Amino acid sequence: MGTVGSVVRWTRGRHLLVGRHASLARRTACVSSLPPPPPPPVAPPPPDSSGPGHEATICFRHPNRPAFRRCTRCERTACNDCLVSGSVGSLCPDCAKVGRPAAPERIRRWNATRGGNAGTFLLIAVNVAVGVYTFSSPLVNRTIHRGQYDLAVNRYFVDKGEWWRLITSGFTHFGVAHLLMNMISLYFLGRFVEPALGRTKFFALYFASLLAGTAGALMLQPSLGLTAGASGAIFGLLGASAVGLRQRGVPLMQSSIGTMILLNLVLTFTIGGISIGGHLGGLVGGAACGAVMLAPHHRRLPRWAAWAAPVAVAAVSVIIALVVSRHGMNSFR
Repeated sequence: MGTVGSVVRWTRGRHLLVGRHASLARRTACVSSLPPPPPPPVAPPPPDSSGPGHEATICFRHPNRPAFRRCTRCERTACNDCLVSGSVGSLCPDCAKVGRPAAPERIRRWNATRGGNAGTFLLIAVNVAVGVYTFSSPLVNRTIHRGQYDLAVNRYFVDKGEWWRLITSGFTHFGVAHLLMNMISLYFLGRFVEPALGRTKFFALYFASLLAGTAGALMLQPSLGLTAGASGAIFGLLGASAVGLRQRGVPLMQSSIGTMILLNLVLTFTIGGISIGGHLGGLVGGAACGAVMLAPHHRRLPRWAAWAAPVAVAAVSVIIALVVSRHGMNSFR
C-alpha cells in the first residue's frame, strides 16, 4: 500500500505540474499575440530664433520682447505690458478696444466708483469762510481789503519769508464774483474727481495743483503784483480729469471736461487781469498728478506712486516758487 500510494501521489503531482506548464504556455502564447506598444512621443525641438516658428514666441507689437501668454480672444502672443485684464482671461489692446463700451458709459462707470463728496464741500466751506473774512476786513486802498493783502501771494513777500502765502493765496479771492465762479467750478469738478480718488488723495491732488498754480503765477507775474484765487487748483482738477479720461480711451470733446478746458483757456488768454501762469501751472501740475493717480488698474502701478506723484509736484512747485521769488526768472535762463 505504501508503494502504490507513493506512485499515485507522484502521478498526480506530475499531472499538476504538466497542467501548470500548459497554462503558462497558453498565457505566453496570448501575450505574444498582442500587438507591440506604440513608441513614446518625441519631444518637440526647442524653437529656433531664425526659423519660421519664431513669431509664436514674441510679442506681436514688440518684436524684441518674448511673449509667454496669449490673448483670450484672438490667441495672439503678447508680452505682459500689452495684455489687459478682461472679464475672462487677458486681452490684447486691439481686442480690449473692440469690447470697450462707449465714452458716456465709461464716464458713468468712473463716476460710480467709491467715495463721496465731503472733501469737496469742505474745501468750498474753507474758501467761503476765508472770503467772508477778507471781504469784511478794512480796505487798504480802493480795491484791496486788508485780509486780501495779508493772504495773497507776491514775490516780495515770499522772499521775505512769508512762505505760507503759497497756500493761503489759493483760498483768497478778489471779489464775490471771483469766489462764486471758482466755487461753482470746484463743485462740479469735485463731484467728478473725488469719488474716483477718495477724500485723502483728492486733497493731495488739490493742494499739489494749488502749489503748482502758485509757482506758475510767480513765474509770470510782475514782482509787485498780488495773486490770489483757487483757479490754479481748479485747473489742476481739470488737467487730472482730462488725463484720466484720455487713459481710458474717452475723447475729451465727448465729455464736459474737454469743453471746460477749452473755454477756460480762451478766457485766460482773452480777459485781462487773469493769471495766465497760475492757470497753466495748475493745469500742468494736475495733469502730471492725474497721469499716476488716475491711471487705469491694468497699468499695475505700485500703491505708493499715487502718493509720490502729488508730493513730487508739490515739492518741485515750492522750490520753483522760492527760487523765482529770490532770483526772478533769470534763474531759468
